[in-house]
Amino acid sequence: MSSAHTIRPATGRLGILTPGLGAVATTFMAGVESIRRGHSRPIGSLTQMATIRLGQRAEKRSPLIRDFVPLASLDDLVFGAWDPIADDALAAARTAGVLDERDIERVADFLAAIRPMPAVFDNRYVTRLHGENVKHGNTKRDLAEQLRQDIRDFKALHQLDRLVVVWCASTETFIEPGPAHQTLAAFEAAMEASDDSIAPSMLYAWAALMEDAPFANGAPNLTVDIPALLELANARGVPVSGKDFKTGQTWMKTVIAPGIKARMLGLAGWYSTNILGNRDGEVLEDPASFKTKETSKLSVLDTILQPELYPELYKDVSHVVRINYYPPRGDNKEGWDSIDIVGWMNYPMQIKVNFLCRDSILAAPLVLDLALFSDFAQRAGMRGIQEWLSFYYKSPMSAAGLHPEHDLFIQQTKLKNTLRHVMGEEQITHLGLEYHP
Repeated sequence: MSSAHTIRPATGRLGILTPGLGAVATTFMAGVESIRRGHSRPIGSLTQMATIRLGQRAEKRSPLIRDFVPLASLDDLVFGAWDPIADDALAAARTAGVLDERDIERVADFLAAIRPMPAVFDNRYVTRLHGENVKHGNTKRDLAEQLRQDIRDFKALHQLDRLVVVWCASTETFIEPGPAHQTLAAFEAAMEASDDSIAPSMLYAWAALMEDAPFANGAPNLTVDIPALLELANARGVPVSGKDFKTGQTWMKTVIAPGIKARMLGLAGWYSTNILGNRDGEVLEDPASFKTKETSKLSVLDTILQPELYPELYKDVSHVVRINYYPPRGDNKEGWDSIDIVGWMNYPMQIKVNFLCRDSILAAPLVLDLALFSDFAQRAGMRGIQEWLSFYYKSPMSAAGLHPEHDLFIQQTKLKNTLRHVMGEEQITHLGLEYHP
């Protein structure tokens, strides 16, 4: 039996603040309230519906994760947001067009009460969006301090015991790590100088960490994945995770690619194209924002297939990703994958995938799980990068010098074994030799 961590209880109210009050955030908030009122079930959420095996199979101990791990109750969650568009969550949900009016109407009073705080927003970083509900300040440091004050005010207003921040806003333009990102001192000096390398999402991350609020990054932006903010997270004992919610096409890749590799089949090429018509699709029409997303989506195959170890099977794979904005599709994204594999005696075969998914419906339970697990991690004394949460991300953060793990099934094992470890249970290896002489 391993030694359990000391975990502070999940008593009191937990605030969840989302930069962004668009399709993902409103679907998440409406869904939680619908569950609380008994209108729906938390389908897609590991924290609410998944079990975890403990001990040997013969022991038949498989409690729900939420019964095994002390997580915040859904009844104790309080929601808030920032957004450059002033619409309340009810109007924003209707604009997003994800949910049927019947489902919105059931929680309309709840959504109408959630009004976004003015956002830190700069059109240069998200060129296709415009909004008037924005903060003004002399420097980026000033804007970040305003965010800190928002967090303190929200916590006091709702009498919260704890708070987490989950980025649900749009993809920013591509930024390469630079000198301003290397140390906390350099980062804060760059904020004072309003350096262009400091994107708005970084200000949210800095503000959250300074207020001891765990930060989860649901977009492919650099954001908290820089040495300066990791230095701050570790110094203050705050968990962070990211990047980019793993929802549609990339989720499928992390399921299919491990199967190809497990059978030692070759891969000649993987062509992926998406059509979507929501705000995310509009933002990704900008080449600079698309480059940020493309980098996240392209990183998956190399890490799973390990071409450096299997050059005969996976060297020089042609991997192409396209995203096209098509307004009639709305939030109902369609992903096409054409996969060219190679089998025995070099005979070619193909796999075709047509995934008609609802992007925000897949993302909403991820927001819930990341908020609850991030809060749990902080109460368990875990700080810095939470690699065990890589299960939820397209481009998972990892320690310097380590490649991230993309295989969904390894990620799931890592997540559950981390919970077992923290709670003082033995790891599950699936060796099975103990059952046989």
